Amino acid sequence: EIVKMFEETMADYCGSKYAVSVSSCTNALLLCCEFLNVKKVTIPRRTYLSVPQSIIHAGGEPIFEDVKWKGVYQLKPYPIYDAAKRLTSGMYIPGTYMCLSFHIKKQLKIGKGGMILTDDEEAVKWFRKGRYEGRGEVMYHQDSVEINGWNAYMTPEQAARGLMLMQNYPEH
Repeated sequence: EIVKMFEETMADYCGSKYAVSVSSCTNALLLCCEFLNVKKVTIPRRTYLSVPQSIIHAGGEPIFEDVKWKGVYQLKPYPIYDAAKRLTSGMYIPGTYMCLSFHIKKQLKIGKGGMILTDDEEAVKWFRKGRYEGRGEVMYHQDSVEINGWNAYMTPEQAARGLMLMQNYPEH
């Protein structure tokens, strides 16, 4: 399917084992915060509003620090990285959850959408259910919903646009 093709393309380009597409970087951050059950999370004071909101929605408390950052920063002390402003080949940091944005103002201008890069297979299984109302990728009557998920999946149309844009995206 087209969404899996886009995920595989992004994982290969960024250097991660897995990539899980979602509807936005905000939802990528929320899913990561939920999965890791964050508590106190230190982030730069100057960041996008949805970052502390994702932490709060996941039951955590944002703590702001005055640091300058460029492209990517960590949601300390957790292995979550907000990489909404970076998209380069081989950028993945092993052992982390890197969250990408495909907003129209970002590098890969799909218009909307996000991605979680990781090498954690168990997290991938959880993220895939979490992004799809807690459901698996089977018919609803064959499914047993085990987690309370969100409506945060990427549409096939967004994935197709992402694949098209990646055809001419530079290696760097």
